[in-house]
Amino acid sequence: MKEAVGAVVPGTPIEVWFMDEARVGQQGTLTRVWAKRGTRPRAVRDHRYTWAWIFGAVCPERAVGAAVVLPEVNVEAMNIHLAEISRCVAQGAHAVLVLDGAGWHTSPRLSLPENISLLPLPRYAPELNPVENVWEYLRQNLLSHRVWDSYDAIVDACCHAWSTLMSTPEQIASITRRSWAQVKV
Repeated sequence: MKEAVGAVVPGTPIEVWFMDEARVGQQGTLTRVWAKRGTRPRAVRDHRYTWAWIFGAVCPERAVGAAVVLPEVNVEAMNIHLAEISRCVAQGAHAVLVLDGAGWHTSPRLSLPENISLLPLPRYAPELNPVENVWEYLRQNLLSHRVWDSYDAIVDACCHAWSTLMSTPEQIASITRRSWAQVKV
């Protein structure tokens, strides 16, 4: 962490943010549901291939987040997301953005805002990224058992799901807060 904030002016408040992206679309995943023992409830499943990507980031200590929904993942999409996160960092603070090693997270073509530093996770360690729990929550509670008619319907569902979660700060904190990921003063 010290390397990630090495160039930050001493005394600047530091926020730890976590980010990742998730694909949501017509090829949905199976979700468990409660049912009477011995029964097999029916659930809809779409076999078409349209999806959108939610780029999401959360700051567990402030219980806030920033997201964009885009048609693909690449460096340009990551730059759009970084700009959105930058707007959500507290005034005068600096964000340490914890992320995995995807190619678009480490590209030299990234336009990194001045109030953000990147801190990559170790390889093959998704359990260290609390945003994985956000995706699980959204899929289980707000995005499961649906068939969307179009790309726009998928985007609307993603935006609604993210907004719904962001309207409950206590839920954000519950899902994402980790004792080891707090800034020690």
